[in-house]
This record gives sequence, C-alpha cells and structure tokens, in this order.
Amino acid sequence: MKASLDWLDNRTGYKKLLHETLFENVPGGARWRYAWGSTLVFCFTVQVVTGLFLWLAYSPSSQTAWESVYYIQYEMWGGWFLRGLHHFTAQAMTVLLVFHLMQVVIDGAYKAPREVNFWTGVLLLLLTLALSLTGYLLPWDQKGYWATAVATNIAAITPVIGPAVQTIVVGSADYGHHTITRFFALHAGVIPGGIIAFIVAHIYLFRRHGITPKEPRRRPDAAFWPDQVFRDAVVCLAVLAVILFFVIRHHGAPLDAPADPSEPYDARPEWYFLFLFQLLKYFPGTTEIIGAIILPTILMGVLIAMPYLGRWKLGHRFNVAFLWAMLGGVGMLTYLAMAEDAKNVEYQHGVQVAKRDAARVVELARGGIPITGAVTLLHNDSLTQGPKLFAQNCASCHRYDGHDGLGKQPKDEVSGADLKGFGSREWISGLLDPARIDTPQYWGGTHFKEDSDMVKFVKDTAEYNPAQKEELRKAVIALSAEAKLGSQAAADVRDAKLIEDGKAAMSGTLLGCTDCHKFNEVDNAGDGPDLSGYGSREWLVAFISDASHERFYGERNDRMPAFGPDKTLTEHQIGLVADWLRGDWARPAPAK
Repeated sequence: MKASLDWLDNRTGYKKLLHETLFENVPGGARWRYAWGSTLVFCFTVQVVTGLFLWLAYSPSSQTAWESVYYIQYEMWGGWFLRGLHHFTAQAMTVLLVFHLMQVVIDGAYKAPREVNFWTGVLLLLLTLALSLTGYLLPWDQKGYWATAVATNIAAITPVIGPAVQTIVVGSADYGHHTITRFFALHAGVIPGGIIAFIVAHIYLFRRHGITPKEPRRRPDAAFWPDQVFRDAVVCLAVLAVILFFVIRHHGAPLDAPADPSEPYDARPEWYFLFLFQLLKYFPGTTEIIGAIILPTILMGVLIAMPYLGRWKLGHRFNVAFLWAMLGGVGMLTYLAMAEDAKNVEYQHGVQVAKRDAARVVELARGGIPITGAVTLLHNDSLTQGPKLFAQNCASCHRYDGHDGLGKQPKDEVSGADLKGFGSREWISGLLDPARIDTPQYWGGTHFKEDSDMVKFVKDTAEYNPAQKEELRKAVIALSAEAKLGSQAAADVRDAKLIEDGKAAMSGTLLGCTDCHKFNEVDNAGDGPDLSGYGSREWLVAFISDASHERFYGERNDRMPAFGPDKTLTEHQIGLVADWLRGDWARPAPAK
C-alpha cells in the first residue's frame, strides 16, 4: 500500500498539496466565524451532487418539465428527499452568503491586498442569486412561470440592452419550450461552471494572502488541521441539520399546478427576493427603472468600491455601517411585503385557490398524465374549472353555498337561486318549502317572486294535511331521481317504489305538476320548464346554454344569459360547470 501511495505521490505530488492544505497557518488560531466560507463550499457541493441526480429524471421542455418533477416528487423512490435537499440548500446558500459577507467586511478581510478576492466573492454572490433565479422556473409550475415572467420583464427595462437581454433569455416572443431549455442550460451548465471557476480563484487568492487576523491576537497561531477543520465540520453539519428539518417538515419542495398562461396568477418571488418586489411598489409606472435598475446598481457600486473606501478607518466604519443598513433595509422591505400580503384578502384568496389546484392536479396525475401534458388534466377537471367559470360568469346573479364558488363574497345583489346541491332532494325540498321559495336562497331575487303560479302553488302547500304532504315528499324524490346524481344513486335504487309513486303524484290532481310542465310522456299546455330529466347533465347543459329556449322559460326567462348562442362559454366549459354543480368529477386514484 505504501509503495502504491509513494508511486502516486511521485507522479502527482499530492502529499505536498495535502500538507499545504491541512497545515496552513491560521493567525490567532481557529475561529468559529471562519467556517462560513466552508459552509458555502459544502452547500454548493450538495447542490451539484443533488442536481446531477435530479438531472437523471428531469426532462426540460414545456410539456414534460412539470411532469418529470411530479415523477421525482411523488413517484421516484427518495425523490422528494432529493428535491427538498436541493431546494432548501439553495435557500441556505443565500443566508450563508450574507453571513460570510458580513464576516469578511467586519474583519476587514476585503482590504489590500485582498481586493480581487473580495470582488470574486461579490461575483459568487451574484452568480448564486442567478442560480436561484434560473432554477425557479425549472419545475414549470404556476409560481415559477409567473415569477420568472415578472423578473424578465424587469430585465427588459434596462436601458439599451434590456429588450435584447429579455429576448435572448426568453428565446421567443412568448414563454415556452425555448425559455425553459435556456434557463436549464444556464442553471445546470453555464452558471455552475462560472461558480466553480470563481470558487477556485477565490480559494487560491484566499490561500495566497491567508486569513486576516483580528488584532490584537489573544491566542497563538495554529495549523488549519485539526481545530479549524473540526469547527468547519461542526458548522456544516449544523447547517445540514437545519436543511434536513425543512426538507422533512415540507416533505420535499413545494410544487404548484402546471404553468398555464391562460390562468391568472398573483406571482410572488421567493422570500429572499421579496425585498425587491416590495421596493418596486414605491416606483410605479415609468419610475420603475429607479427601483429595479438604478438603486441596485448604486448599491452594488458601493459594495465593489469597499476595498478602496476601507483604506481609511472612517471608510471601514462606513462600509460596516452601510452593510448593516442595507441588511436592515432588506429585512424591513421583506417584512413589509409579507405583512401586506397577509392582509391582502385578494392575494390570500388566490393562494388558497392555487393550493387547491396544486393538490388537485397531483390527485389527477396519479391516474395517469395524458400526452398533452398535466395542464390538460386541470383544463378538463370540473372540480377546479367549474367553480372558476361559475365565479366569472354566474356569481353576479347566483351563489353557491352563499359564495361565488371559490369562497369569495360577490358585491352584486343576489338575483338567482343558490345552486349548491341543485337537483338533489334537499335542494328541491327547499324550493317547495313555503317559507323558503321566496327567500334569496331560491326565487327571492327573481321576478318570479311576485308574479308566478309556482310561488302561489308552493305557498298553498302550507295548508296540506299529512297525507298530502307525503304525496309532495314522494314527488320531490321522483323529480330528484330525474337528475341521476351520483351522490344519490344508492338512495334512488332503494326508493324505486317511492319514485314511481312520486311520478304518479306529479301527474295527479292534487299536485298537478303536469298542468304547467311537461314531464316525460305527459305533455302540457302550460309555460313551465320541461321537467323531463330535470337536473340531469343533458338538462343542465341545455338550460345553462339557453334558458330562454322554449323547452325552458321561453319569453318568461328572467335575465338568464344565453351562454351557448352568445358564445360566452364553449360547450366544453358549460359541461364543466354542469358537472361541478352535479358533483360529477374524477375521484383521485389511491396514493402509491
């Protein structure tokens, strides 16, 4: 073994290199604060290793990126852990960079002859932020897509070169396949290559000039090994422990719904860029360039000039005070951004909708992802699209359990019925309740409240005796059975005899429903809506499409838009609303 090692040393000289590395002199002995640089190298190494393994399963295209990240997060063994480790280590690097920068400036380790080493560190800071920014888009989810759109739009306002930079980065007029491939090339190739090159230069220059000791020295000099190595290892393990805490707590990294340019999204950057997001609020319109370009450039200029300013004692104090002030400003802006978002009802509502979409698409993806991509799952999902379409097109008149379908309270007055449970036994029972038919839950906001035979009929049922009320109950069960609701399927089978009795009651002389309504084989001379198949998918789609059709209300239609003929909604969209109202949506596949 010794002969082999001697041969290797003869060819490479590794023993001398190892000795110089481990036994470098540390003025004043080992210090815990010297460990920040080592933690950054450690974190970057973790990023490289985890990134390479993620690369094995990642597919960078607008139609496969989210799908491959879903596979990593939910299907691949240990994938959630790998992805979480990569995600939270990236965030840890941002924090550690601040600690390292503060330590370097406070200790005066940026002064001559260490100017170039300091500047390489500043470049590493910028490259690390660029690494985070480019990685943000790669899952191709809603959050990353829209936040990147905001970032590239900011880059576009840079004087002279802005539009060209945006075009080069985006790859085309719209965000798509070329955008993600270019960001992936930057994130996995160009930027890591630059970081490695500057780390080598940074360490070389650090070794060349050595550690800047704090004067006066209270302890004698010592070798890098073992005391400083031990401290570096302990701090690296502590950083890893914190990262693992967040990885396990969040079960990996978050994944929003697939990117969808047609779906509005109130984007926010990651927490470490929130300060810039907040800053831009104070520079609206044409003044945005001040907050986005001019101020950051000035601050970066001061940072670069620090080695020159630090030649004087007063200049060094200014540098330290400037960094503390900048850190305090960033912290305050970040706090203000979070506080404002916490009080922003619209934003918080959007967050909840985004969480529901993200959870829903994961449920749907367990049943298989079509070749058109995971975003198709949401486009065809009545559980998520139904309430959105309802809120956009129906909530100005109707409510769904008292809200707009998405949990918000519309400002418009109610002029239509509350449609939660439409067609169910409970809903029809409420409609035929003398105390409820003319309330806002049903017809209280419609023109039918004051001028309708139906309202008069329902009010008269208050005088029914128990036997007559039983006939009415059977009619409710029979009419509800027309809807063929999945939630009532078992009850409809069980109550088959009651349904037949109810159909007879609807045509009988007591209720006389068929005096005004058509019902299956029984025609009528009245002007009430056709009750054949009432509440079924076909009936509901046709009704939403055109309630003024002669099959329904005809000329008596009360302000209900003709969503189909007017082309306000497509047939597919009307079907999504109908399925959602009926509770017909895909049930999730069991988790593996």
